[in-house]
Amino acid sequence: MSKRNKNKRGRNKSTKDRTRRTRVTTAATASAAEAAQAAEAKPAKKTRAKKPAAEPKPKRVSAIDAAAQVLADAGKPMRAKELIEAMTVRGLWTSPNGKTPEATLYAAMLREITTKGAQARFRKVDRGQFEFNATAKAEA
Repeated sequence: MSKRNKNKRGRNKSTKDRTRRTRVTTAATASAAEAAQAAEAKPAKKTRAKKPAAEPKPKRVSAIDAAAQVLADAGKPMRAKELIEAMTVRGLWTSPNGKTPEATLYAAMLREITTKGAQARFRKVDRGQFEFNATAKAEA
């Protein structure tokens, strides 16, 4: 065995020691090359003109908000299916190709009544019929 493959105690050097030394010399060489490249002057990049900010899109009205508007204007109790039809006709809300939007609206109105109680925008009048709750606080 040659001398350069042995450590101070005369044992063979591990692969780990050899690779460690190689990494250190490679890193030193790479940093010197980067410094040389940085020293060279690079031409300045052209900046693009920014586009003018477009007007923000109007926020889509949710089904339950549209139902509250329809019920407030109607002034009479309505069923969920009737509400969906009225919202579509008025252009307030359209179903995103759902199979049962009336069931979704019905569940959302019941959930609001359950969670908000007297402060809910809806009041259940009869089986399947809701009316606008005029005593509820107006939303800010």
